[in-house]
Amino acid sequence: MYLTYLIIELNSKIEFNIILMLEIKAPWNQRVIEKIKFQKPNQIEEILESAKTNSLKKGSDFNIIQRIDVLESFCRLIYSKRNELAKLASLEGGKPIKDSMIEIQRGAEGVKTAIEIIKSESGDVIPMNINKASENRIAFTQREPIGVVLAISAFNHPFNLIIHQIIPAIAVGCPVIVKPSEETPLSCLKIIEMLYDSGLPKNKCYFVMPESLDLATKLVSDGRIDFFSFIGSAKVGWMLRSKLSPGTRFALEHGGMAPTFITQSADLDLSSKLLIRGGFYHAGQVCVSVQRIFIHKDNFNDCLDLFNKNLKDFKIGDPLDNKTDIGPLIRPSEVERVHNWVEDAVDDGAKLLTGGKKVSETAYDKTILIEPKDSSIISKKEVFGPVVCVYSYDDINEAIYKANSTEVSFQASIFSDEIKEVLNFYEKINASAVFHNDHTAFRVDWMPFAGLKHSGYGVGGIKYTMEDMQINKMLVLKK
Repeated sequence: MYLTYLIIELNSKIEFNIILMLEIKAPWNQRVIEKIKFQKPNQIEEILESAKTNSLKKGSDFNIIQRIDVLESFCRLIYSKRNELAKLASLEGGKPIKDSMIEIQRGAEGVKTAIEIIKSESGDVIPMNINKASENRIAFTQREPIGVVLAISAFNHPFNLIIHQIIPAIAVGCPVIVKPSEETPLSCLKIIEMLYDSGLPKNKCYFVMPESLDLATKLVSDGRIDFFSFIGSAKVGWMLRSKLSPGTRFALEHGGMAPTFITQSADLDLSSKLLIRGGFYHAGQVCVSVQRIFIHKDNFNDCLDLFNKNLKDFKIGDPLDNKTDIGPLIRPSEVERVHNWVEDAVDDGAKLLTGGKKVSETAYDKTILIEPKDSSIISKKEVFGPVVCVYSYDDINEAIYKANSTEVSFQASIFSDEIKEVLNFYEKINASAVFHNDHTAFRVDWMPFAGLKHSGYGVGGIKYTMEDMQINKMLVLKK
């Protein structure tokens, strides 16, 4: 945090106005990219009041035709600026540039998805005239915006996460207040600027960066918030949920410890290549990143050899270099934390297949741990770093039981050519989504995306978020 002091002379008096500035640093080299102003309580109050006043119009001042026009213009703008947007996302978030290019493409496709949904969305006809009580009536529902949306986002996909939270709100007619991660606010600011340039009224989307944690918590708990969308850590998400005003609806997306299974019948070459990608993409800083791999004992040593071989091709380096596969962690303290977790596992009996060391102040080596103990922290918590744990199993049902023995549950996968084995896994694994012959980080933006247990609440994905941000309002007409 950077402090600037402004001294203003008024009527022979000296007044001191302290303006708090947020420094945004590039994770790779810690160079300051930009500084932005934090907001004070009176500024947050103005935003809340403006958003609430606008929400009472229920989207009538910005009809569906206008929303489609703005979103189509915004989508074209994304494509025209995709190189600039990818560079900005990589610079502030540390994701390799080639992956940021994919993120920008996904963001544009997410906007297209929202447009398609609002073009086809409709209410329901409610059956009437089917008994004496419902005689002489016609009933139907239509959807209307729920009200003011507050979106708090994470750092790891600084462009696409913001798209997933604010575009559904805009599409359904809700005014949205968005607070991005303090590490990655620049992509969010750029998105809002582009939306305004595309014709979005400024009272439909507001950027906030409260000057203190207390002020941010007050924002979340304000009674004028009708829907709260949170993407981030479980600890913060559940705490903020407890602060919500009565009646505020919410959706929480946290992280998991994605388990994947390699069975006796699996294609080992295919599985090793996909799991290396799924485990080390964005240095493992993905909520459904592969963290635990359970391998049948007959394939265990062969898989380890393939992991070692395929991992050597993954280059750690500057995220702006097109040859980089693994960039930095978001901040140096995360490098220390991940290293401590790895050392704890090794001290507890785990073996290192590869890695296990700091590459620099900001980057950690691609690491594979063999058989960490259940007592190790890395076997209990989401590592959110470039570390994958591998375990040998003989009985798949016992291994599934072990995989289920965590407080988190999100996505899972299995590599197998036996349909009975796949169906057994699908039935018994704790997960909201199961993938066959693929890694756990697969996602397209129109599918449901939901964390269970400590991993979250509600269902993400453009379509499902739009549903959450609306209410079904019924009209019953009597003859």
